[in-house]
Amino acid sequence: MNSRKSGYSGLQISLHWMIAALVLFQLLFGENMTIYVDAAADRRQLSSYGQTMGSAHYWVGLAILLLVFVRLAVRLFIGAPKPQSTMPKWMAFASRTTHALFYGLLVAAPVSGLLAFYVWSWMGDVHTWAKPVFIVLICIHAGAALFHHFILKDAVLRRMLVPARDPVG
Repeated sequence: MNSRKSGYSGLQISLHWMIAALVLFQLLFGENMTIYVDAAADRRQLSSYGQTMGSAHYWVGLAILLLVFVRLAVRLFIGAPKPQSTMPKWMAFASRTTHALFYGLLVAAPVSGLLAFYVWSWMGDVHTWAKPVFIVLICIHAGAALFHHFILKDAVLRRMLVPARDPVG
């Protein structure tokens, strides 16, 4: 892995925002999957909206899982920018920890959903916990980005908005 000097590549930025948009969709409309599963268990007819949204939750979850693996592969080969030299060590540690938790959750949520759907229905309870954890992590992540941008006035947020000029790995 090599480390980028000043920021993320256009591909990394695109993957970040695509995954963010898909996760937001899941958080807003994911409850429809519960309706979908409950109706199937009770052999009830679902509305076309319920069927569509249940299916969308399934396919968007698979898309997130695929994109996360692509993102991890890109990170492995291209790397990620180092924390800014002015950033305190505790802040860099908090950033690394939050990102590790995000990656873990971005894999665990779709996998637990698939396991609940196909193998062990009790995994649905585990899968359900992803939503509040995502919300907490998103608040921490977005809050930190805004803190860097408006209070510290550094380039942390800009790095995820504008591709770096450095050549890709």
